[in-house]
Amino acid sequence: MNFSNLEQFSMGTEEFKKEMDVANWFSQLPYEQWVPIPVSGTRPSARYKHAAGVADEKLYIAGGSRTGRYLPDVQVFDFRGLVWSSLKLKSEAVGGKSEENGAQEVLPATSDHSMVKWGNKLLLLGGHSKTTSDSMIVRFIDLETHACGFIETSGNAPVARGGHSVTLVGSRLIIFGGEDRNRRLLNDVYALDLETMTWDVVVARQTPPAPRFDHTAAINTERYLLIFGGCSHSIFFNDLHVLDLQTMEWSQPEVQGELVTPRAGHAGVTIGENWYIVGGGDNKNGCPETLVLNMSKLAWSALTSVKERDPLASEVSTLCLSQVFNFSHLFYLGKFLDQKQNIQGLSVCSALINGERHLVAFGGYNGKYNNEVFVMRLKPSDASRPKIFQSPAAAAASVTAAYALAKSEKLDFSSLNLNSNGVGNNPSELDLAFEIDALKEEKKELELSLTEVRAENSRLTEKVDEVNGTHAELSKAQIAELHKILESLQSIENEVQLLRRQKSALEQEIERSAAQRQGSGGVWRWIAG
Repeated sequence: MNFSNLEQFSMGTEEFKKEMDVANWFSQLPYEQWVPIPVSGTRPSARYKHAAGVADEKLYIAGGSRTGRYLPDVQVFDFRGLVWSSLKLKSEAVGGKSEENGAQEVLPATSDHSMVKWGNKLLLLGGHSKTTSDSMIVRFIDLETHACGFIETSGNAPVARGGHSVTLVGSRLIIFGGEDRNRRLLNDVYALDLETMTWDVVVARQTPPAPRFDHTAAINTERYLLIFGGCSHSIFFNDLHVLDLQTMEWSQPEVQGELVTPRAGHAGVTIGENWYIVGGGDNKNGCPETLVLNMSKLAWSALTSVKERDPLASEVSTLCLSQVFNFSHLFYLGKFLDQKQNIQGLSVCSALINGERHLVAFGGYNGKYNNEVFVMRLKPSDASRPKIFQSPAAAAASVTAAYALAKSEKLDFSSLNLNSNGVGNNPSELDLAFEIDALKEEKKELELSLTEVRAENSRLTEKVDEVNGTHAELSKAQIAELHKILESLQSIENEVQLLRRQKSALEQEIERSAAQRQGSGGVWRWIAG
């Protein structure tokens, strides 16, 4: 029998069954509670202040710090099988050849850096390491070849730093704040054009946020850059600042809802009009609550809470938004602060598993280093309802009004740069422009979701066809093998009959020989007597 087909069928069935078991496990989770994920494979060393990102249904963890040491490795968590593995990076030698190396030979040990997915690459920006560079370094990891190296940039690059924020806005990365190698606090803004890899200084009017690091940043309607929290060397912030990327003006709007305590090292990710904030602390206490900021109403609310010594109550976090299982997931990168400002941290990201929103967290420090993975299943009521049914015009108008409250004078609509869209200065036309932009954005999101669902459906169909095909091939092979066995039964039976006759003849020969020996013995006894 052909056992290779049987083994292939068994492996395919087990893999398919495991993926279904994983999906079923996620579907049984309670809502709005952090739950540890059962993982397999060799867990990465516990750490904090690492960078994280999601691509191709996998969570990538790069670097970080542990017991005062920077880490150089890249670890990968596969969400289909819930398995950890270590990524072997490649460096390109002369002549374009690639050589496999340990991560430490290709990617310097780094912490407090940022990771962003762009195309088929993961971009790593800034951070603290032993590398001596006056300006921010941009590295890449190719997701297909696993090659790693520098990206050459031009323009006016920002000074080297860590604890900064990196926000993807279209094809640009917006860098804000952080702390340089001399522990100088920063509140500058830079933009990196990912198409040309060119740096530009962003010059903004009005009062910017105080210099800080370990804050979070988010983008709303591709126009408003929000900065929340962070710390200096002596002060922890709970303020919210907004940079209008069209008018290039800073403002500090008033917020509603629950009182938010000062914190640094927290993580944040946006899903629709909601900005989720996880972890952080003020050097005395960790923040156990998971917060939500409604960016259209600028209202805070608490989603859930954990114990203060829980890894998810960590101080110092980063967050990324990605796609897993061809669904959108949220993954959390948290950190902690001690009395000496020794920043430590987790990681968090967002994803949509089985059509439902989830938050996923890894690592961090809460008195001990952590390497567990946690997940939170979000309630589908608000998260799954498309924004297109939520009056984009009203949402945009409320955002504009809320931001205007922070300024000493009313928002001057004539100062907005709307000529490129052919929109006049009338406020009603402005609302219409917001509505059109929101509808376009919603259309993109719906098209992306539809593409992802179709891709997942196609993948599952191919998987089922593959399993059925393997089963059919195996059945044919088994039937053919049985036919061969049946055909050989007659010859086997003939051989058995021949062996039986030979055995019978041999037994008769033995009996004759015994009788002859017995008769011969009687004669000799008579002669001897």
